[in-house]
Amino acid sequence: MAEQQQQFYLLLGNLMSPDNNVRKQSEETYDTILGQTKITFLLQAIRDASAAEEVKQMAAVLLRRLLSSSFEEIYPGLTLDMQTVIKTELLTSIQHETSPNIRKKVCDIAAELTRNLIDDDGNNQWPEVLKFLFDSVNSDSVNLRESALHIFWNFPGIFGNQQQHYMEVIKRMLVQCMQDQANPHIRTLAARAAASFVLSNEGNTALLKHFADLLPGILQAVNESCYQADDSVLKSLVEIADTAPKYLRPNLEATLQLCLKLCADTNLTNMQRQLALEVIVTLSETAAAMLRKHTAIVAQSVPQMLAMMVDLEDDDDWAMADELEDDDFDSNAVAGESALDRIACGLGGKIILPMIKQHIMQMLQNPDWKYRHAGLMALSAIGEGCHQQMEAILQEIVSFVLLFCSDPHPRVRYAACNAIGQMATDFAPTFQKKFHDKVISALLQTMEDQSNPRVQAHAAAALINFTEDCPKSLLIPYLDSLVQHLHVIMVAKLQELIQKGTKLVLEQVVTSIASVADTAEEKFVPYYDLFMPSLKHIVENAVQKELRLLRGKTIECISLIGLAVGKEKFMPDASAVMQLLLKTQTDFNDLEDDDPQISYMISAWARMCKILGKEFQQYLPVVMGPLMKTASIKPEVALLDTQDMENISEDDGWEFVNLGDQQSFGIKTAGLEEKATACQMLVCYAKELKEGFVEYTEQVVKLMVPLLKFYFHDDILFITDTDF
Repeated sequence: MAEQQQQFYLLLGNLMSPDNNVRKQSEETYDTILGQTKITFLLQAIRDASAAEEVKQMAAVLLRRLLSSSFEEIYPGLTLDMQTVIKTELLTSIQHETSPNIRKKVCDIAAELTRNLIDDDGNNQWPEVLKFLFDSVNSDSVNLRESALHIFWNFPGIFGNQQQHYMEVIKRMLVQCMQDQANPHIRTLAARAAASFVLSNEGNTALLKHFADLLPGILQAVNESCYQADDSVLKSLVEIADTAPKYLRPNLEATLQLCLKLCADTNLTNMQRQLALEVIVTLSETAAAMLRKHTAIVAQSVPQMLAMMVDLEDDDDWAMADELEDDDFDSNAVAGESALDRIACGLGGKIILPMIKQHIMQMLQNPDWKYRHAGLMALSAIGEGCHQQMEAILQEIVSFVLLFCSDPHPRVRYAACNAIGQMATDFAPTFQKKFHDKVISALLQTMEDQSNPRVQAHAAAALINFTEDCPKSLLIPYLDSLVQHLHVIMVAKLQELIQKGTKLVLEQVVTSIASVADTAEEKFVPYYDLFMPSLKHIVENAVQKELRLLRGKTIECISLIGLAVGKEKFMPDASAVMQLLLKTQTDFNDLEDDDPQISYMISAWARMCKILGKEFQQYLPVVMGPLMKTASIKPEVALLDTQDMENISEDDGWEFVNLGDQQSFGIKTAGLEEKATACQMLVCYAKELKEGFVEYTEQVVKLMVPLLKFYFHDDILFITDTDF
């Protein structure tokens, strides 16, 4: 047995190996071990004082995961003696473990086991753990008090159907720990445990009322912990604002004042300041009626958001960048802008616009470019929420914003383009009808800013927003001018691509051409020959990995132009275009999953189907394989607890739904948009080709029927429900 245990320790060590092959092989070996044997070895490893800390830590993590994911398969099959040993060993380990890190992880295991030992009637089948909690919280040992609070924080439903009976005891336990003057970390943990308890009882109005007098202690812990570089209680407060905002009502003024103070304190970290602001913003979404009674504090929070938006770095190379980096979502500027957008939508323009208008006007007149930039970005952000109120003064706003298209600083010109593009979307088609002459002229002029490609590209992006929602009759008088500008820029940027490899502006201009053609339809016919040769040239030659997005956008552009001008005009090029698409399609299996060409290709095929009609049927054997593969994408889903979520971020494409009791349902959203697009394309082929699609109907129906219960993406559910 000792030898087996040593081999198991070796296996645990290999599971942490930086070598992928060693780790993968060890995972496969670990998976073959029987559940009961795993539990025995893992418990021994955790209790072995001579084992290395990282081995014990790994064993604790694996045991918790085992109980979380495979409890029903393993635990009920254990002998009663074995079950008793597990329970006893865990509680003994908590009492005697000297490493705080391991002790915490064993508490997590105890919480997980208890969670699974509450039966369907709410009986806790491990009464000893409740006695352990009561004894520990009243112990002289700080470690034991900490352990009790950690278990309760992790699983606040631990009392099961006895919760009502123990209500006063629970409250007394939390109050006592929150008043522990000698141990700040006990106060912090007690506040987190209290918040966790409130969250797990969010629907119990009587309980929330009964525990309302704990909130001042939670707020005090928020304040204290923030200045100890710990934002855990503040995160709990954000969760309460999101899930149980009514709990804050009796102390809403104090909550808002505290958050405002923390948000304004530049000595705190950016994350802490943003979390404090998040409480206020979240309340504007979950409890707007409550927040509207405290407009004085909301009015004080608006300048804080604007101040965050001014927190920008000078970057001399910014305007010349050829690669658009993803927004830095941790930055104050992005957080402030997002907060402004959300609070405007949450509370409405009647409240927010009067609070912000004067601030923005002052910022736009500031000699420091960062303030002018922030003022324009703020205008972009509030358009949706303040729609009605801004529409009434749109003339004044647009006239003012257009002045900044010729601002001396490129980033302010960029922000002006951003504001125009956003207003073109938020106020369409009124915006287009009223301001088409001024806006088109300003954007075309800004697109000529050859020395600042980033500004050029954003002007082109704003033009796309403008033309997408522009009535055809309004756009036609400008076609000559638009086409001339776009063609000159495209030719120049194509040369730049060949000579320097720069592509950013060309990517946007190609999409601008597509958007203009899409709106102009048959009126674009005279300009067709001006663009098609260059566009075909790009698709044929832009084969390098770094040009994937350009190639995808060009494929989209060609298919949109073809659809706009119609079959007769497009037919002479159709065969060559189809060959280019087929070549890309042949390489489809070689494309990486995140290749942007995939979604452009799928949509382009559907447009080609509309253009060619029945003649498209011959291409179905080539097109259907990749399309069905994309439509069959299965999302990655997982039930995660708090510990696992710490290792997964939403930046990795995961979105989470809180299920309470420290558990969340996670879904990886990457690929879902492509899946929705692919489903739409199948609808398109079926509609266009009718009987020509017959040989694929059986496999498409087999794919689509299960998707009637696909709840992860509304568009997919809608497509399958309405079109098949």
